[in-house]
Amino acid sequence: MSLAISPAARAAMAEWLAHLRALNGAAENTITAYATDVSGYLAFMAQHRGGTEGLTGLVTLPQADMRAWMAHERGRGVSARSLARALSSVKGFTAWVADREGLDATAALSTRAPKFRRKLPRPLAEDAAMDVLATIGDDAREDWIAARDTAVITLLYGCGLRISEALGLTGAASPLPDVLRIHGKGGKERLVPVLPAAKQAVATYAALCPYDLTPNAPLFRGARGGALNPRLISGAMERVRAKLGLPATATPHALRHSFATHLLSAGGDLRTIQELLGHASLSTTQAYTAVDTARLMEVYAKAHPRA
Repeated sequence: MSLAISPAARAAMAEWLAHLRALNGAAENTITAYATDVSGYLAFMAQHRGGTEGLTGLVTLPQADMRAWMAHERGRGVSARSLARALSSVKGFTAWVADREGLDATAALSTRAPKFRRKLPRPLAEDAAMDVLATIGDDAREDWIAARDTAVITLLYGCGLRISEALGLTGAASPLPDVLRIHGKGGKERLVPVLPAAKQAVATYAALCPYDLTPNAPLFRGARGGALNPRLISGAMERVRAKLGLPATATPHALRHSFATHLLSAGGDLRTIQELLGHASLSTTQAYTAVDTARLMEVYAKAHPRA
C-alpha cells in the first residue's frame, strides 16, 4: 500500500524528517516512529481518496477523512494511546507542510485525539529503592562490575537520569562534579545536582575499573572494555527483583520515577522536579502528583480507624 504514496508527499515527508533531525535534535528512535506514523497515514489517504494524493489535498482534507483514518487504525487494533501519538505525528507533518506551502490546514489540525487513561509511573517504595542500591552488585562476577552496576543505579535513583543519559557519560565526568550537565531527549540540556552518594559510587567504580577511563570514551564499560550495554543493567535489575521479591515494574526506569516521586513526597515542587527530569512539559511531571495522591489514599485506607 505504501507504493500509492505520491512522490510529492514522500519527498515532503523526507524533508520534514530531515528538518526534525537538524533543527529539533530529535532522537533517531523518535524519527523512526514519526516516519512510521506518517507513512501509514499517507498510504491510507492515497487508498481512501482513490489515488495518489498531492500535498494540497493532504493538507486541506476534511475532518471526515481524518476520522476515517483513525477508525481504520482502531479497527486494526491500534490502541487509543498509540493512535493519539500517531495523530500528533500527522499533525506535526501537516502543520509543517501547510506553513511551507501557504495552505489552510485548520480542519486536519483541529481533529481531536482519542481519549485514553494515562498510565501512572510505577515507583519503588523508598525502602525498596535503598534495598536495590544495597544489593544490585551482589551477583556480579567481579568487584569492579559490582561497583559499576551500583554506580549506574545510584545515578538513576540519586540524580533522576534516564539509563541512556547515565550510559552516555564519558570519562570526562569522573570524578563527578557537584552539578552534571546532561543532554537529554531532543538535545535538551539541563543541570542536575549530584549527591555525595552518587559521587562516591562513581569514584569507587572508577578506582576499580580495569580500563583507562579517557575523557572522550564511555565512562561505564562492559566486561570487554566497550560501552556498557543497557541490557546488562536491566538484567541486573531482574536478578535483584527476584532476590527482593519486587514486582516486574521494578525496572531501571522505575528508579527515575522513584527519584521524582520521593522528591515530591519530601516537599519538592513540580517546577523544580520538571527541570531536574528534563521534561519539556509540566503536564508530564504532573503525573507524579497522581502517584503521590494514590499512595496517600492507600495509607489513609489502611490506617484510618473507620476505613
